[in-house]
Amino acid sequence: MTYTVGSICSGIEAASVAWNPLGFNFKWFSEIAPFPSRVLNEKFPNIANLGDMNTIADKLMEERICAPDLICGGTPCQAFSLAGFKHGLKDDRGNLTLKFVDIIEANDTVRRKHGLSPSIVFWENVEGVLKDKTNAFGCLISSLAGLNEVLENRTWPNAGVLRGKKRNVAWRILDAKYFGLPQQRKRLYVIAGGKDFMPESILFELHKNILPTFPSVKLRFKKDGHDFEVFRNYSDCLYSAYGTKWNGNAAAYNGSLFVVQDGRPRRLSPLECERLMGFPDYYTAITGATRTNRYQALGNSWAVPVVYWIGTRLASNNLEAINISDFAGFMGEKIVHISTDEHFFNLGDGIIQSNNGEELNCSEIPENCVFKTLPDIISPDAPNAIYISPVGCHGIIRRKNERKLCINQRLEEIFLQIIAQMPADEIEKKSRIQPRGKYSKSLESSRRR
Repeated sequence: MTYTVGSICSGIEAASVAWNPLGFNFKWFSEIAPFPSRVLNEKFPNIANLGDMNTIADKLMEERICAPDLICGGTPCQAFSLAGFKHGLKDDRGNLTLKFVDIIEANDTVRRKHGLSPSIVFWENVEGVLKDKTNAFGCLISSLAGLNEVLENRTWPNAGVLRGKKRNVAWRILDAKYFGLPQQRKRLYVIAGGKDFMPESILFELHKNILPTFPSVKLRFKKDGHDFEVFRNYSDCLYSAYGTKWNGNAAAYNGSLFVVQDGRPRRLSPLECERLMGFPDYYTAITGATRTNRYQALGNSWAVPVVYWIGTRLASNNLEAINISDFAGFMGEKIVHISTDEHFFNLGDGIIQSNNGEELNCSEIPENCVFKTLPDIISPDAPNAIYISPVGCHGIIRRKNERKLCINQRLEEIFLQIIAQMPADEIEKKSRIQPRGKYSKSLESSRRR
């Protein structure tokens, strides 16, 4: 089965990259940021970019655009993330979550008029939305389900189902590192549809396999005639400010977003970040693109293989049917009966047993994992500008000492070796703002090697 699709907050269109091979037919995009809009124009010149999502509901009601079978979107995550200070619905970006629901309602109004079934809804966001103090997630799913009042929950579970008078809604956190990307990227995926649609069949799986751990590989390796070293088998989550504020993030200290090439530490290149997200090589390398443009667009995007996995399940005609009610006997107080035909199922974050002995996988790990590690995505073709200078290494170590942070021991050794190449007077100048101590002793030891 294939679908016509409308995409909201399209970014650089991970959805199209994931779903075009499945035959999904995208009818329109909605993106306002300049660089992603340029990417859309170059990659998909025949698909209209509607721009501001606030205009879409009216355009649908006036039938100036197609009312598609499926609407996907990832409204801005900054309102729910650490980077955005977690202001939730008090943030204008957070309120776009509710505007997203208005678009779904308008779309279904037009579809009913023409005798079409309700649209399928796909929504992606950071896992922090489940702990948002303004209950943005409760507002979203309650509105989609058509509840009379917003369902309140202090902390929403990582997986769940909400049956409403209007729609059925399911959600699950999935981690991209189990889908063929060497990146720990946990994201919340929401699927909703009409009362005849069972979203749990799309997002959840009957549990038949032993859930694996991530494989280990050698962190020092040769590739294309170069010596490389990485510090983990997979990276932390790639973030949008990686091109500008890379040295203030936790990944600057655990080493997961660094690579050492021929003895010199550097950031991952934009090409490697494309691979880290599942995009084709050089996908963002359009005319005039800066590295910062590319890093930001990729960090804001979706993990393509995860979206592809969900798309294959939406397109499949032979999925095992799952009805969450079959698991109710083992859930007890985790079921909230709102009314006769409105129910909330708290599925937690693991494995749920059914009445007939079957088990349901609601975890962040799919039944059939695919693995790649950081060495798989590394390329020797790295621009000189992304190597970490002695001054840059000095800054990271200084922050580490000032803030009493932990740092990967091997990474610190390499930074100190690079810093040791700095002239002594430059080191003294950079060190004046902190007392001489452990850092200076480590540096002197490094110089003697």
